This record gives sequence, structure tokens and C-alpha cells, in this order.
Amino acid sequence: MTSVLGAPAAAAAAGLTVRKAAMADVTHLVRLVNRYAAQGIMLPRTEFEISENLRDFTVIISGGRVAGCGALHFYTATTGEIRSLAVEPECQKRGIGKLLVEALEAEARGFGLEAVFAFTYIPHFFAKLGFSEVDRGELPLKAWKDCLRCPKFQCCDETAVMKYFKDGAPPLPRPPR
Repeated sequence: MTSVLGAPAAAAAAGLTVRKAAMADVTHLVRLVNRYAAQGIMLPRTEFEISENLRDFTVIISGGRVAGCGALHFYTATTGEIRSLAVEPECQKRGIGKLLVEALEAEARGFGLEAVFAFTYIPHFFAKLGFSEVDRGELPLKAWKDCLRCPKFQCCDETAVMKYFKDGAPPLPRPPR
């Protein structure tokens, strides 16, 4: 199997394929994301939402099936969000989440983005990949649009993390209030 999207050769060596999602993946992506949404870990996504945003998604294939997914969603000309990051439970602890984040970062860099951010319940995972915790007020206001439909909107317990691609990069402009 081969890897694309700037994923490490380690993916291919492990029998994994990193690629952009295809329409044939939609049903599996809905099931995978909504498995975690049912646990209150992610926002649920409908088939329509995933189909509409399919070009944002990258998948990792193992043994001929989707083992994990993640999406890169653009918010400004310089910033994107890594979201809908999910790995099949039986495929965890194999580096698939890390490979997904690396592929999404490579894609972001390819588009000229200066930084990516995420909302997460596992900030230590992102910290190992070079992300830092940030105040959610530092993020583009548009990033909050999904928050409005979240049942935890008034008592959010996720951590905002950001990764700048240039060392010593100045903070992104604060959104207008």
C-alpha cells in the first residue's frame, strides 16, 4: 500500500494508506464520527454534512477499510482547524491519529496556512505533536459556529490547542468582539 499527502514512509511500511476521502467512504465516516459523538466526545455529523465537507477529510486505510479520519477546515487565509479526528477503537495505539494529524498539517502547509488549531479532550496527544494550549478567544470567531449547536456550549470542557508552523510566529490577530 502507498501513502500520499506527505505522510511518512512509516505509514506504507505499516501497511497503511493515507489518502483524501472518497464518496464511498461517507457511510463509514458518519458511523465512525457518530460513534464518538454518542459518547459526548465529538459533535455528531449527518451524511449530508460529511458529504458537503468531504474534500476536508483525509482517511487512513488499513486492511482495505477506513481505520481513521480527520478533516482540515479553513477559517481564514492563514488558519485552519483539525477536526473530526477519529480512529477505530481496534486500531488505536498504532500511530494512526499521529499520521492523520501529520497529513493534515502537510496539507495545511501546502495551502500556505500559518497555523492550525483544534478543540480536544486529549490535549496531551496534541502537545506531543507540537501544539500548545491557547485561550479559545484567540481563535477565529468563525470557529465558534459549530459550538452553537453543541449541547455543551454553555459549559464547554474541551481544550483549545494551536500549532504555528513558523518558530516564534506572532499570535494571529484577535477576532473583533
